[in-house]
Amino acid sequence: MAWRATPEEVKAAPRGSDRKPLIEARIKQGTPVGLIGYLDGDPVAWVSIAPRDTYRDLGGPAAADGENIWSLACMYVPRKRRGEGYGNQLIEAATAYARKRGANVLEAYPVDPDSPSYRFMGFVPAFRKLGFTSVGTAGSRRTVMRLAL
Repeated sequence: MAWRATPEEVKAAPRGSDRKPLIEARIKQGTPVGLIGYLDGDPVAWVSIAPRDTYRDLGGPAAADGENIWSLACMYVPRKRRGEGYGNQLIEAATAYARKRGANVLEAYPVDPDSPSYRFMGFVPAFRKLGFTSVGTAGSRRTVMRLAL
């Protein structure tokens, strides 16, 4: 919910409080929230993927006419599973998911691998390897990257 909560929701459910009802409400409304990756029936990964306008301002440039932008805002792979290629699989699955639902641009906000923060948003080299290109920056650490679908 870090990038989804509205200012009103943040005031009502400050950081550290239970925000599960907020994400559950979005799911019940039919708002896409993300994908879960499974291995042998067990969840091993998560990616937040949804239309960009369902998030707060992530720092990307304004949409051009005809652009339907989706955002990949964060990913999670348990530490013991990192380095096994799940991050790339998450990005690829998110790309396919967004494309199938009408996105023609996928935007992500990764950081350099040595960044001390925002590491949950992925790393620039992984997105670059999968065809994303840099289109700007968001804040002091995040690179705004896009992939035309």
